[in-house]
Amino acid sequence: MTEQRLMYLAKLYLEPSRMSSSTWLRVAGRLFSQPRHAGPSRAVAANRGRFVPTLARLVLVCVAVAAAVQSAEAQDEVAMFGNTPSRNMVSTETGVAESWDPRTGANIQWSQPVGSQAYGGPVVANGRVYIGTNNEGARSPAHEGDKGVLMAFDASSGDFIWQMVHDKLSAGRVNDWPLQGICSTAFVEGDRVYYVSNQAHVVCLDANGLANGNDGPVTSETGTGPTDGDIIWSYDMIDELDVFPHNLATGSPVVVGDVLYTVTSNGVDEGHVNIPSPFSPNFIALDKNTGELLWENAVVGEAILHGSWTNPAYGIAGGRAQLVVAGGNGVVYALDAATGEIIWQFDCNPKDSEWILGGRGTRNNILATPVLYDDKVYIGVGQDPEHGEAPGHFYVIDATGTGDVTDTHKVWSRDGEDFYRTLSTAAIDDGILYISSLSGFLHALDAETGEEFWTYDAFAAVWGSAFVVDGKVFLGDEDGDIAVLRAGRELDLLAEINMGASVYSTPVVRDGVMYLLTRNRLWAIQVGAQSEPIGNDQD
Repeated sequence: MTEQRLMYLAKLYLEPSRMSSSTWLRVAGRLFSQPRHAGPSRAVAANRGRFVPTLARLVLVCVAVAAAVQSAEAQDEVAMFGNTPSRNMVSTETGVAESWDPRTGANIQWSQPVGSQAYGGPVVANGRVYIGTNNEGARSPAHEGDKGVLMAFDASSGDFIWQMVHDKLSAGRVNDWPLQGICSTAFVEGDRVYYVSNQAHVVCLDANGLANGNDGPVTSETGTGPTDGDIIWSYDMIDELDVFPHNLATGSPVVVGDVLYTVTSNGVDEGHVNIPSPFSPNFIALDKNTGELLWENAVVGEAILHGSWTNPAYGIAGGRAQLVVAGGNGVVYALDAATGEIIWQFDCNPKDSEWILGGRGTRNNILATPVLYDDKVYIGVGQDPEHGEAPGHFYVIDATGTGDVTDTHKVWSRDGEDFYRTLSTAAIDDGILYISSLSGFLHALDAETGEEFWTYDAFAAVWGSAFVVDGKVFLGDEDGDIAVLRAGRELDLLAEINMGASVYSTPVVRDGVMYLLTRNRLWAIQVGAQSEPIGNDQD
């Protein structure tokens, strides 16, 4: 048991985005505290120092174990939306550039064109960068027309490696909107890549593509060359679960152990009133090795407002492994990760709110991804960006409750004119919460109280999320600007850099290199690098 506890603490030590240092120390204290006795025996008292580490020794041991864990995991890197299963948009990487110039190539290692619209990714693992896009930047004459495409590039050189191409659904825009491509951000673990395709398939690929042969058992891939993708398994949520994705299937899976979790994107029909599949599941768990369905949860039922375009988060809160998901009804659910049963739920809309088509109402659904941090969930509400700007809500929820906790477990919220609708996922670092709204405001708030430290105005719509790394905050917007701000309690704008095309995703960093995905191009940014000038007019 001691070894297991040390390993658990070591992994928490390696993921500061999951909890603060003070919480880590409290957890360590609980795991290794002495049981209470009326009076310990002499033998117990004599050996107490031998069997129960002091806090200082415990920290040193965990640092050593953490180093060993890092060494082992370096051979089997994991990447996902939000960096860790808790989805906190924070990285511990260092040496990240705070300025670069597409016009001169300064601090740019490489860039590569993708499709005409790109929303999925990037994620980086084991020397490859993965992004989701459409087929407007066709890499192969064998694949013509509108498609959904997952692309893999060499992280060091930017060389194109392979792509997985998916046909569009025959139903058209009601289930698979034109030119949107793959909007799911992949989960990468070792030599496996997991994502949700535009066809509403949960797909597992070989990270090497077909270059090393077809690993099977699937042999019906759309391409057969060395630059095509290799499907290990594919789970069709429309055929198997009768789900009806509204406009597009998008969920970015999270994998914990041998289990993959995702949302199904079940939604309304083209008239935006009827729900074709009200009894189909909203959240599912699959065996990551085989694609077998392990459990399903259809709690939202006929309460879906529009669509379900968010992602699950995973973590430990209240001593329980929780899968935290946002329903298409504007309610956040914490599910038992093993069974899918509800632990608690929280309605993110006031009781008197009203849903009105076209975004004119006061009730909102949720497009942001929940973040689980320090036994709390951080989440904001929003709507389809086409519905426009309007007052919204941002909540911090105590995640240790059970049942309906709407009236009992709100820690704090920002509402109405204090916080507008959002698509963004939170970043919490050093006691500061960074969260942006669709309206282009980036708020720096006290994570414990919601008190505002500062607000930055991008003067453009924000679809992605603030990303905190190396003492800096990066934020992309629809005008194609990347704002670089110093992390902290004072507003300090370091740079605003135009990338020449809209930025709808969130950057990531691996080994000091920042990877940025604009609407039509993938960039690698590194201190001291020099590439050929690309310019900032790529349309």
